[in-house]
Amino acid sequence: MDQSIAVQDTLQGDENCIIAVQCDVLSDDMTESRLLGLVESAKEHAIFIYTHRRMAITAEDVSLEDIVPIDLDFAVVEISSPEELVLVGADTRVRVSYKHESVELTLPFGSHSRLFLSQVIRAWSDVCKIPKQEGKFEWMGKYRSGTKGQGVVKQAFAPLGTTLHKLNQHRKTEKATDKKKRSLERLKVSNSATPPRSSKTESQGVSSEDVSSRSERDELVRSSSHTPSNKSHILAMPQFGLRDNLIKCELLKNEDLYIYREHFSFFLGTYNVNGQAPKESLRPWLSCTPEPPDMYCVGFQELDLSKEAFFFNDTPKEMEWTKAVSDALHPDAKYALVKLVRLVGIMLLFYVRKEHAKFISEVEVESVGTGIMGRMGNKGAVGIRFRFHSSDICVVNCHLAAHVEEYERRNQDYKDICSRLQFRQADPTQPPLTIMMHDAVLWIGDLNYRISDLDVNNVKELISKKDFEMLHTYDQLKRQIDEEAVFVGFVEGGIDFQPTYKYDTGSDMWDTSEKCRVPAWCDRILWRGKDIGQQHYQSHMALKTSDHKPVSSLLVIGIKRVNAESYKKTFEEIVRNLDKMENECIPSVTLSEREFHFEKVKYMENHARTLCIVNDGQVPCQFEFIPKPNEATYCKAWLTANPPKGFIAQGASVDIELEVFVNRTTAPDLNSGKQAIEDILVLHLERGKDYFISVTGSYLPSCFGTPLHVLCRLREPIQDMPLESLQQMMETSVNDNAGSTEKPLDIPKELWMMVDHLFRNAIKQEDIFQQPGLRSDFAEIRDCLDTGMADSLSGSNHSVAEALLLFLDALPEPVVPYAFYQQCLECCADAVQCEKVIFMLPQCNRNVFNYIAAFLRELLKNSASNRLDDTIAATIFASLLLRSATKQDLTEKRKAREFFQHFLGHSSSETKDHI
Repeated sequence: MDQSIAVQDTLQGDENCIIAVQCDVLSDDMTESRLLGLVESAKEHAIFIYTHRRMAITAEDVSLEDIVPIDLDFAVVEISSPEELVLVGADTRVRVSYKHESVELTLPFGSHSRLFLSQVIRAWSDVCKIPKQEGKFEWMGKYRSGTKGQGVVKQAFAPLGTTLHKLNQHRKTEKATDKKKRSLERLKVSNSATPPRSSKTESQGVSSEDVSSRSERDELVRSSSHTPSNKSHILAMPQFGLRDNLIKCELLKNEDLYIYREHFSFFLGTYNVNGQAPKESLRPWLSCTPEPPDMYCVGFQELDLSKEAFFFNDTPKEMEWTKAVSDALHPDAKYALVKLVRLVGIMLLFYVRKEHAKFISEVEVESVGTGIMGRMGNKGAVGIRFRFHSSDICVVNCHLAAHVEEYERRNQDYKDICSRLQFRQADPTQPPLTIMMHDAVLWIGDLNYRISDLDVNNVKELISKKDFEMLHTYDQLKRQIDEEAVFVGFVEGGIDFQPTYKYDTGSDMWDTSEKCRVPAWCDRILWRGKDIGQQHYQSHMALKTSDHKPVSSLLVIGIKRVNAESYKKTFEEIVRNLDKMENECIPSVTLSEREFHFEKVKYMENHARTLCIVNDGQVPCQFEFIPKPNEATYCKAWLTANPPKGFIAQGASVDIELEVFVNRTTAPDLNSGKQAIEDILVLHLERGKDYFISVTGSYLPSCFGTPLHVLCRLREPIQDMPLESLQQMMETSVNDNAGSTEKPLDIPKELWMMVDHLFRNAIKQEDIFQQPGLRSDFAEIRDCLDTGMADSLSGSNHSVAEALLLFLDALPEPVVPYAFYQQCLECCADAVQCEKVIFMLPQCNRNVFNYIAAFLRELLKNSASNRLDDTIAATIFASLLLRSATKQDLTEKRKAREFFQHFLGHSSSETKDHI
């Protein structure tokens, strides 16, 4: 739940809550829960501290207690005891200081807390960069009263700093010797000559109280380091840039001088549980190794098949299966649960032996849905990345598209996961890490690749003979890997166990249902990286809870460790040469091209060109694409440079992918001619000059991203229209027909073509609007709609269905205009009032709404065949027809669904069938 909504409800005027996080406030004798909100106004920031009675949803749930301005009197420090360092997955402890008071807070472990801290640090860093421009914070004065009108703050907050003072009284009794000891330790850390234990040097900052000027602060940061014995470090201060990166670059180049490898065992397990609760011990699966593994990475698919889990990502089975796993881990070792991540029914658990926990760091999790429209989480992946000693590890658990014939869709799912699953870094200024940017990638899951070109009897005959080698030649995944369509660079061990799908639940019998599924190795484990060996790869027939059998693999991985003495010598040698490198050499690069032209750019079609930067200077160089004057970002929203910043060693080069991609956000202005494919990139070299790169192109207008009222006036395909005529139509209002000699169409012809195709071909299509189509099909459908070159649509039924959803999603304003949104939510329980709201819509919007509702009612008459029910249909289409101009919360989503559901069960006077 996004609790920043509750904080925003308490604010007035132009104040904005950037992010909110729940925390515990610590003192000697109590722990109290608080809600923290980072609030911004007029480029000034403050932390608002609230008491709250439950999970905060509205202003009624919170009470403002105090405000801490982020100015030069502010500081934030992360603190960790030795015990907490051992327990990976522990919450984050920080100390917030203001003037002479401080308070300790515990934030929940995870990326949201890290994001909150990074945003706070960024605000603090901005203040520290320009100390003379200290804020006045006049806008906070109005919060000294206890009310704000409709969103009442229930009690007046205490004078500024009271919370810190009240919760910090126990610190006043500390002995002077303790304070002296801490001061000496801080001084020792700040001036330590001991190099970092990691190949990635980390910097130790100091609070603004300890530094009288920016230059003094920079010198302290420059000379400091993070040591293994240091148990507390300030989160971050303004980045000092080039010098630190020079050291990092040289350390990486010379890694072989101080890195050695130590081998550790990783147990990988995957199990599709078919929505079942745990009914038997998992020990035959998870404790099958003679010796206890060092790590466990356990993945589940189809954890919960209920609609509630599908639409609201909420399930009690998460705890049930987590407990079942914890109870079944190897009995000869003690394990700590580092992290759990779940997307609907796809869950990944990461455990580590407790003696190794202190060497785990930089833990992040992410998820990506690859279901319909690339969003629904019934298919997709979850990932965990972490650093173990000096190796970066990424673990991915996925569930790819089903059905024998959908191997191309599975290939597409894999590619989407690789490109979209990205992990934020601790430094928010750095680009995110992709899956492949790790030393080792461990990939598990129900990949759903089947056995092709053999009938079920031949497959079972080969299984009975245990001729798995021959059977494997018919395996779709093997064939796709051999063709280098997916998993390039990955390795899978030899398969000498029978297929893991599909069995009758509770038995070892192959599927005896009417469909009689062909057995297949759906559940797989692959890996990518150096110095990785497999000890076993097997299925576990003893478990009978699901129609799948679980699979496990034990990998032994060479993990990079640092030889402290060798590292120190390497580090000191680099530092000795650093001043000469910095002072005597100016960075210089050569660019492969300065002008890039992208011809015939289309909606949702990626276009990429490569810019090669060669470092032909005498020193490593740091580059970054920087914003032009008066612009917030370095490029237009339809353009990206990947990577946008980086470091190039002397004599080396880097390839920058310049990608043009037009989506629902950028298409409207390109369709209308308000924008063109034109931009200038500014490539900046630290301590060097700027280079200017021209990006131009031509965009082909599309019905995707064009307003409804304009489409209703287009009798010709949009790409046959003169650009000037199209621009004039875009400038007219919904009700302005003065410039048109023809009566507008009742509905856009493009919408009619898609719905008509589905009505004629897909009325009984299984999993309609629940299974995604192919991107290649979408490209053909889009071109057909935009050019009119074909009389009928090509592609699968699922592809046409997804194209329809994407069309609705791309409308600049939804079918139910934003002005009617709140009214729809308020009357969602009253069917008659709902119909009255629709009656008030502009004519073309009302026609489209009724047309879609009528089509869905026809589909629902065939729910026994297509497996679509009114809850699924209402949830999917309400999110597209009835969108909010801002982010919807859970309550709004449910009200929108309830509103649209009234139009799916009957045919009113306004919702006549148009099909």
